[in-house]
Amino acid sequence: MKSVMIHDWLTSPVGGSENVLEEMHRLIPSPIYTLIFDPKKMVGSYFQELDIKTSFIQKLPFAKTKHRNYLPLFPLAIEQFDLHKYDLILSSSHCVAKGVITHPEQLHICYCHTPVRYAWDLMHSYLKEAKLDRGIKGLLTKLALQYLRSWDVHSSHRVDHFIANSQFVASRIKKFYRRKAVVIYPPVNTTYYELQEKKEDYYLTASRLVSNKRIDLIVDAFARMPDKKLIVIGDGKEKENLISRAKKNIEFLSNQSNEQLKTYLQKAKAFVFTAVEDFGILPVEAMATGTPVIGLEKGGLLETMIPNTTGLFFKEQNVPSLLNAIKEFEGMEFDPKKCREQSLKFSQEKFRKRFQSFVLDKYIEFKNQ
Repeated sequence: MKSVMIHDWLTSPVGGSENVLEEMHRLIPSPIYTLIFDPKKMVGSYFQELDIKTSFIQKLPFAKTKHRNYLPLFPLAIEQFDLHKYDLILSSSHCVAKGVITHPEQLHICYCHTPVRYAWDLMHSYLKEAKLDRGIKGLLTKLALQYLRSWDVHSSHRVDHFIANSQFVASRIKKFYRRKAVVIYPPVNTTYYELQEKKEDYYLTASRLVSNKRIDLIVDAFARMPDKKLIVIGDGKEKENLISRAKKNIEFLSNQSNEQLKTYLQKAKAFVFTAVEDFGILPVEAMATGTPVIGLEKGGLLETMIPNTTGLFFKEQNVPSLLNAIKEFEGMEFDPKKCREQSLKFSQEKFRKRFQSFVLDKYIEFKNQ
């Protein structure tokens, strides 16, 4: 079996999609092709010593730091990869990786983290945040996104089998591509995030501090509750704005090491989560440490949390709804062991078994046709 892996880009420290790629590669070692690779950002990571093959975008100015400026070129770049010598194509895609060109004697399985969100359901918020919702530059960007949507649907037919990282994403694949997807949840390192039953008196949130994560709701809510401590971990464009709205009971920390983040998760009385995520790894990591989650009742969180057992949902993405949930949470008790038990359903071991079994079954089936 000659296999190859395709990933959109490797330009930042390991995140959710990179964790999936790493586990895929450990199971089925293969060459990796990606649009852009930044070796300086990958120092100390699994990918540092691997032979990573890149596209022509790698050589363009500022590609490693401002790669999204080249979004209109992504479809062309991904189609330039010559993969004719491989039997099995495994793409890890949240943008264009699934669009590689294959021939009839190749099997293409795509692990889809999400269809391109800023070309589909997040387009308007993306344009607004980037200040591209008006003017000539805005018009050109909208035309580029219109082309990307058309290409995205067309290229979805190049995939033989889709794997989605949640039922939420599977429904989006069905909506946009009219394709079915099997769900294999991404791997969470539940071995690393050990259970701690003793908690301290603070709430925690951790995220990239950008508008669509809605950390502003958490800051505004705790600004109205000066007797409750909140720790916010992360960096991003919204950080100064969030600090300006905060009160003395809210502490901001820059991005922490994995070990430091684990310690904060272990000791928090609750992890607060207000984003609509395709899966949401951090809430599962929190549960792995025995920490319950106060989360928005939307997206992938509906599949990972057990309401009133591993945490508490709030229904509306606004401050009053969050405040009511925190008030209700204060009068409840949660068993850290049950939080831990739920997190184990999303362990690395379960991912490895399900992914490897799916790929091998489909490969054998393909070869026996």
